[in-house]
Amino acid sequence: MSRKLSLILTLGVVAAMLLGALPGAAQERVKITWFVGLGTGTNEQQIEVQNRIVEEFNASQDKIELVINIAASNQTAPDILSTLIASGDAPDIVGPVGFSGSNAFAGQWLDLAPLIEATGYDLGQFPENLVESYRSLDGEQLLGLPFAVFPGVLYYNVGLFDEAGLNYPPTEAGVPYVMPDGTEVPWDYNTVVEIGKILTVDSNGYDATMPEFDPTKTIQFGFIHQWDTLRSDFHTFGANYVVDAEGKVHIWDNWREEARWLWDAVWVHHIHPSDSWISSDLLLGNAFNSGNVAMARSMLWYTCCLSDAPAWDLAVQPAYNGTIYAPIDMDTFRIHKDTKHPEEAFTVLTYLLGDAALELLTVYGGYPARPELQDAAIQAKAEAYPSVQNWDVVARSIEYAPVPHHEEWYPNFNKGQTRFQDFLTLLRSDGGGEIDLEAELDRLEADLQAIVDEVQ
Repeated sequence: MSRKLSLILTLGVVAAMLLGALPGAAQERVKITWFVGLGTGTNEQQIEVQNRIVEEFNASQDKIELVINIAASNQTAPDILSTLIASGDAPDIVGPVGFSGSNAFAGQWLDLAPLIEATGYDLGQFPENLVESYRSLDGEQLLGLPFAVFPGVLYYNVGLFDEAGLNYPPTEAGVPYVMPDGTEVPWDYNTVVEIGKILTVDSNGYDATMPEFDPTKTIQFGFIHQWDTLRSDFHTFGANYVVDAEGKVHIWDNWREEARWLWDAVWVHHIHPSDSWISSDLLLGNAFNSGNVAMARSMLWYTCCLSDAPAWDLAVQPAYNGTIYAPIDMDTFRIHKDTKHPEEAFTVLTYLLGDAALELLTVYGGYPARPELQDAAIQAKAEAYPSVQNWDVVARSIEYAPVPHHEEWYPNFNKGQTRFQDFLTLLRSDGGGEIDLEAELDRLEADLQAIVDEVQ
């Protein structure tokens, strides 16, 4: 009997060992899904890299199975994600996605603060102002972490400055601009107007400082907000929330001042092209790239579209009342609030922001939020654009990114954003010089209040 019992026990142990070796007998991995498409990530090269990142993560540990779901295009992704959420099958992680794409799904994102506290995840690796940009309006939730950033900078055409005998714009905050007569003036939007007029020229060779200048025959403009939004324009004069804690909409005094500055730049000083000029044969819809605009305020992503531009370089954005406000675009990954596995989703999130970050940032064309990765990103840019000497402006400009973000959420966001852009179109389109600007700003504020009230 003892031999039989021993044999049975031995067979049982062997069977258990064999079963343990069979697939599925070991503890099943927790499945975490990653949805791609609300932002970038859907082109062939990006898909290849993302798939490799997934394979490398899955091979690096045995607790989590990461599964990627890539939408066919950025255009179809919102409907796909909406369907997944409505069906109760929301992905665990979504991204990369910017603020605007995230705001289309406001209320769907997980507060990361408890996970950060529980794991001791180091927020100090990111600039504080970028972290603060991801806080909810009440400041109680942290809905994302910095990943890819596109700092706001000033592009300038080296040849046009040389031709006009002008000094280049400063590369550091607080450094004055030296005018042609040697006087030093603050590098601000008033100075942009003054040198912008020298750099705005008509077909007869007169610049916009001269009484003979004919704005209908302009062949060169001094300045443009390149591929802008009204809210990013507003935030160059200081950031604020569209809706306050009591639900009241504000077009703040500094925003109104920016609108006046822009209206004057287009219709009085003629240094900024109107929309009809932007789409004309002179500027071809990509004004600074045409070589016929001397300065352009935009984000770092604009380097994507400078294939034909003459030699250019970077400077810091001008100041408003002594302070530089440089709106920044930011993409990241979000965790859905209904994830069944928040700890595992956070593990994946920190992998994407950490070990996988440089490879993903490279294929996405993003600039790293983490300072230790930034040199490698700039090296690639420097090889592509050898005329640029002032790449240090990019990292420096992160310091000037204002909070809240210029795409900060507010109720009825998409409809409100359309109204903002309608105002910008009105200001810069033919006939914009005849509008009652103050009345239109009041109307914008009232319309936005009605739009917000629709859903409050």
